[in-house]
Amino acid sequence: MKLTLEGLKDTAAWAQAGVTLPSYDVTALAENTKKSPRWVHFGIGNIFRIFLGSIADTLIEKGELDKGITCVETFDFDVVDKIYKPYDNLVLGVTLKADGNTEKRVIGSLTEAIKAQSAVPEEWNRLKEIFTNPDFQMATFTITEKGYALKNADGQYFPFVQADIDNGPEKPGAAMAIVTALLFERFKAGQYPVAIVSCDNCSHNGEKLMSSIVTMAEEWEKKGFVPAAFVEYLKDENKVGFPWSMIDKITPRPAESVEKELEALGIEDMAPVITSKHTYIAPFVNAEGPQYLVIEDKFPNGRPKLEDAGVYMTDRDTVNKVERMKVTTCLNPLHTALAVYGCVLGYTLIADEMKDTELNKLVHEIGPVEGMPVVTNPGILSPEAFVDEVINVRIPNPFMPDTPQRIATDTSQKVGIRYGETIKSYVAKYGDAKKLKAIPLAIAGWLRYLLGVDDEGQAFERSADPMLETLSQQMEGITLGHPESVGDKVRPILSNVNIFGSDLYEAGIGELIEDLFKEELAGPGAVRATLKKYLD
Repeated sequence: MKLTLEGLKDTAAWAQAGVTLPSYDVTALAENTKKSPRWVHFGIGNIFRIFLGSIADTLIEKGELDKGITCVETFDFDVVDKIYKPYDNLVLGVTLKADGNTEKRVIGSLTEAIKAQSAVPEEWNRLKEIFTNPDFQMATFTITEKGYALKNADGQYFPFVQADIDNGPEKPGAAMAIVTALLFERFKAGQYPVAIVSCDNCSHNGEKLMSSIVTMAEEWEKKGFVPAAFVEYLKDENKVGFPWSMIDKITPRPAESVEKELEALGIEDMAPVITSKHTYIAPFVNAEGPQYLVIEDKFPNGRPKLEDAGVYMTDRDTVNKVERMKVTTCLNPLHTALAVYGCVLGYTLIADEMKDTELNKLVHEIGPVEGMPVVTNPGILSPEAFVDEVINVRIPNPFMPDTPQRIATDTSQKVGIRYGETIKSYVAKYGDAKKLKAIPLAIAGWLRYLLGVDDEGQAFERSADPMLETLSQQMEGITLGHPESVGDKVRPILSNVNIFGSDLYEAGIGELIEDLFKEELAGPGAVRATLKKYLD
């Protein structure tokens, strides 16, 4: 069996393989969508294909949507050539269940794949045609937070951004310039309304996306490329909406076990590819079952009935509360603790860590015990139920191929929100954060991780982090077996407001974290001994 429109005609074989096929006519849907697209998506990787693609698929199956999603890639054009076109834009979604079973479904809602290349007339004219259509309703995004970044750490525009500013809307290269240029086309065509919806996993994502697009437009206005009225159009929420959202679904890289299962069922050509830009992607997407998407209901030109496919449509304040609940209490802090300790204790699968008595107790203490007294309750989701599902269903799923090494990436950029917000809430509520025990233990674990030496005394490779070099220099000279070597070396880290959002010594826990770190440095096995001491 082949994952193509022709291959789907053998419905009996797919049914025997346990794969659910679209009940609608995929070809007719694609033709109808191409005539007048309503929904475009930028960043056409895994989470988009299995999550937003499934949302559209569900609405189409219900007869509530008669158009699919037009897929646009702004960065890695190999994805279009190697994953979309050879498979007629079809994707095989595989849900990994905790009992070892998989649920397999062909998603047919992705109807067209376009490369955002302004230098290629065929691609660029097609995008302009879509954005000037009065019926076009929304563009969604999963390009990661980095895709919105315009400036470096020194506050200077990245060279590629400066090039986009200098070249103007006729020759955009990167995502933000491309979208701004297309919105300019929509403005010129009639100032038609539209929603520009970030579904990236970052705080205040709609605000970040709007800021980048407006900044690009303002720079173009200074150079005379666009009129001031265009900037006002972008700022008018009755014309261009930038809803905030919170998205949550763990979608690891394609698993070899899933690839083998599909091939054993007779499904051909399922091998992943690694693109020239190092994207690891396959014709299938494997992911966990639980998923959450909460979106601010700000769509000036209308929208599909997303709520009928499980999306929470609400106001901005509620989106913000859900995001804060997840990131500061119920999921991300637990993941980070498991990531750093997992690397130090030699784990290569997050799920296996939940079988570890001490690590299991650690995440229970961080979330349900220490986080709940200061959690932000969004009202539409129960924090207690959410964290219970995370601890008892999501993280322990042994068939989710997620690793502590992946999650440990960029930890210096994450600890401020994942732990710092709870620390600040304790200070506000109690005067200091001295009631906290597990969160200081998690932060001590991060310091221990930064040494790049595991609990047996063996070196390991630390994950990428923009502050890794700086942090390593600050900790230079600290060695396993010599707790006294710590000296004052970690004080600049624990007092760094840019990392944690506050000075942890002023919060009353800096010295505690130092002491825990020193205990974990006593020698081989000291990390395990420290965890046992404070968690048993």
